[in-house]
Amino acid sequence: MKSHQSNQSCWTGPLLALLVAESVLSAAPATGPLRVSPNPRYFMDASGKTIYLTGAHTWNNLIDMGRSDPPEKFDFDAYLDLLERHHHNFIRLWAWDSTVWDTKANARLGKDFVHYVAPLPWPRTGPGNALDGKPKFDLTRFDSDYFERLRTRVSAAERRGIYVSVMLFEGWGLYHANRGRAAPEGWAWRTHPFNADNNVNNTKATASGEVHSLTNATVNKLQAAYIRKVVDTVNGFDNLLYEVINEGGQKEWDWWVVNTIREHERTKPKQHPVGITGHGAEKVESMLASPADWISPGRADGYGEDPPAWDGKKVSLLDTDHIWGVGGNVAWVWQSFLRGHNPIFMDPYDGSILGKPSDPQWEPIRMALGHTRRLAERINLAALQPRNELASTKYCLANPGIEYLVYQPQASEAFSVELKSGVYRYEWFDPAKGDAVGKGSVESSAQPQQFKAPIEGHALLYLKAQ
Repeated sequence: MKSHQSNQSCWTGPLLALLVAESVLSAAPATGPLRVSPNPRYFMDASGKTIYLTGAHTWNNLIDMGRSDPPEKFDFDAYLDLLERHHHNFIRLWAWDSTVWDTKANARLGKDFVHYVAPLPWPRTGPGNALDGKPKFDLTRFDSDYFERLRTRVSAAERRGIYVSVMLFEGWGLYHANRGRAAPEGWAWRTHPFNADNNVNNTKATASGEVHSLTNATVNKLQAAYIRKVVDTVNGFDNLLYEVINEGGQKEWDWWVVNTIREHERTKPKQHPVGITGHGAEKVESMLASPADWISPGRADGYGEDPPAWDGKKVSLLDTDHIWGVGGNVAWVWQSFLRGHNPIFMDPYDGSILGKPSDPQWEPIRMALGHTRRLAERINLAALQPRNELASTKYCLANPGIEYLVYQPQASEAFSVELKSGVYRYEWFDPAKGDAVGKGSVESSAQPQQFKAPIEGHALLYLKAQ
């Protein structure tokens, strides 16, 4: 085996030179609708182009949340600016079912206040008052401001090249935070529109568990009408995905929502991917068996700081939200990417939801997500699969004999890659700084080839058959 290496000062490879360049032009509009690609770890657009999804989402990017009532308006254009600067192309557009968020339920984050939440999909018309003293909801009618905002924000994201997963229901409040926490018992259910005390529709729902299950026919009929209204509002967009519910929902109900979306979209011009997220009532096995196109596994499924390689049975949008809630790091971003996932970040953004100033610790994660996407756009991702066994680091995407991408999380440590016979060009990338740091070539005789990065931190190696 022979190799030669040179540093960046005398040569910058055609792949990594493009990675470090900032995006100075506006992003092209998102193309679609998306469908699962032949490499089922990823989506592709209508042209067959592989679309790797990554980005930073935040809780109030659709519904305003704040300590005042009504809450302060969210600056969606400024948020899209941040996403575009970081070369992100995906967000979850958050629903929130209750009219408040009692943040004492997140006491470990030091929160002890109440967020007011508006608008919701249904108008507060009365007659009579709900448990919060405001007019009751009419669940047979829809709030035009909410659906106009939904349509406008999906459209604005599409123009910026950003794919949007429209969240239909929010389950964390009822499933995780409604009891057994520092917040008052039942706080999320007390302000939920489907609580029989809060609507004029005689839902007869008296327990929070009825809402995201198939045990209350009246509630399910109203939910089906709402699902169809969402589909009617956004079906025409190419950048659209759906998410059943955030961290909640019984299995039968989750699958019913997926099928309800599908049945209605069959009457429409376009069909879009539908997903189910983890850390709720379903585990990864049932999500994989579901009719959904994509899933989001979580810590309870074994997908934590060092996520296992993804088998590709469905697209994985691996979300820090279902692992840390609030957390993550740069190494996790690269580990997830090299293991065949589409990593996304639950972003505290400007700090308003956490009740404290924006924290600079999150910026490196945002940057890393963009770097993975730049790289994904310049390799043949459609042909690459996680092949842990080919690299001693255990982080390798490969099309053996043709193309390899290897991540070394250990600073300054040599590692080996099992290459098929041939001559390969290789290039080094500094994932912490976003810099190209060297190149070389190596001739392999089908023996493990040793490499050591020309930098002190963690490193990325790209090899391509010459």
